Amino acid sequence: MPVRAGLLVTVLMLCLVAACAPDALYQYDREAYAQAVDRAERAEDEPVESPTPIEPEPPLHVALPAAGEPLALSLEQAVMLALSRNRELAVQQYQPLIAGEFEALERALYDPFIDAELAYTRERAERVNPALPGTTFESVEEGVTFDAGLRQRLLTGTEVGLELGHFTRVTDRTPRQHGTRVGVGVTQALLQGRSRLGNLAGIEQARLDAEISQYELRGFAEALVAQVEQTYWDHALAQREIEIFEASLAVARQQAQQTQQRIEVGLVPETELYAARAEVALRREELIDARSRRDQTRLRLLRLLGVGREAGWATPIELADEPTVPEVVVDEVEAHAALARQWRADLNEARLRLARDRLDVVETREGLLPRLDLFLTLGKTGYADAFGDTFHEMDGPGYDVTVGLRFEQALGRRGERAAYRQARFARSQAREAVANATELVELDVRQALVELERAGEQIDATQATRELFEQTLRAERERFEVGTSTALLVAQAQRDLLESQIAEVRAVVAFRQAVVDLYRLEGSLLHRRGIVAPGDEPVGL
Repeated sequence: MPVRAGLLVTVLMLCLVAACAPDALYQYDREAYAQAVDRAERAEDEPVESPTPIEPEPPLHVALPAAGEPLALSLEQAVMLALSRNRELAVQQYQPLIAGEFEALERALYDPFIDAELAYTRERAERVNPALPGTTFESVEEGVTFDAGLRQRLLTGTEVGLELGHFTRVTDRTPRQHGTRVGVGVTQALLQGRSRLGNLAGIEQARLDAEISQYELRGFAEALVAQVEQTYWDHALAQREIEIFEASLAVARQQAQQTQQRIEVGLVPETELYAARAEVALRREELIDARSRRDQTRLRLLRLLGVGREAGWATPIELADEPTVPEVVVDEVEAHAALARQWRADLNEARLRLARDRLDVVETREGLLPRLDLFLTLGKTGYADAFGDTFHEMDGPGYDVTVGLRFEQALGRRGERAAYRQARFARSQAREAVANATELVELDVRQALVELERAGEQIDATQATRELFEQTLRAERERFEVGTSTALLVAQAQRDLLESQIAEVRAVVAFRQAVVDLYRLEGSLLHRRGIVAPGDEPVGL
């Protein structure tokens, strides 16, 4: 006995030491582990499902240029390239696939499953001798048991199962004995877990999560298309500014040269040359800034198109579309607001989240009930000296029946009540979020229409300003030719004309960008561009 007690104490001490072991025992080679994960991933033969592409109808094919050649793009081709090659969009497209598998995981809880167990047991023990009180004898018993079952949960809160078991026992004092048992069992939830509506909540929530991810993807795709179009026109504006500044620089240099010639023949004083040279220097500064803006927009556009690394970050871009004023039909404000309430992806997403939070209330309300299950098991067992004879002996009168109730409830139910209140608060918050999103959507559309109107009026205003400054510069040059004006006044007139030319181009680009922004804010940009994407159905409350 002391030896056995010492052995038990030793085992307990070893368990205690293992539980208090330092973290060094759990360190491992992270690089080797990462390589092992890579090898395991490459060993998988099952192909991975690819996301459904987001593309215009019909899809366009855009070929990348050879090394050193420019990338010629229309606006439609730029959008197509972004939809097919943008890295961030490629990442987002997998989200609906990942979210869609959660519904399968929830449904799997109600799939039938089998379990089996095979065990060998050997026991050596001291037993009291009933024939000689106060004496003991040693007994050795060994046996093999095998149990298997088929079970399934139902949406009605019922769990059914079929069991098959076999055992073999032998001791040093009794002959070998075999037994085979076949049984069925049923457990029915009477309170918590009985509601079909509550049991379906997890599946429906997973389905809503998958649908939410589709609207998130649609919103991302719509924002990407808008960003591509706006960057396209920013690049067009930068290129047009360079052309204007180059022409203005040439004019300034010609003006400086003419002033130098007039000084040499004594028509104007030498001080007139300072203003002309200052104008040349100023035009050079503005041209340098314009070229920098062009390079910046080119890099942003290459990144959005997803061709920067393959085509080369130094690849120039030639735009096929010029910044002209498009024909836009503007409806009444309420018509655009109604369209936004129907198609805005973030508003539809908020409505789906409200539906999901309502299911949380249903699910947590079930958690307020105590757990009360009724269980029943029926079985027949056959005993024999040989394994094959046990099935014939199952016709005997022996059987086993177990019936009962199982009750479980946390005292006070603090956690269940808190979860229920939290779900109700989240549902109320989601309702307010939908109302707030609806109001913000209408505000966005109304502000976009105001900006579109402003940009349209600016086009006419800047055009008239540019025409007036052209006439002013022409008159100033004529006076300079006859000696009634100065180089400084001519330079100021040229500067005013240059600014008006830039303002006119910016007004046209701003109008086109305002149109894109309106379509994005009302959720119709993808529809107007003929682009097929998930989440194209409006969600009702």
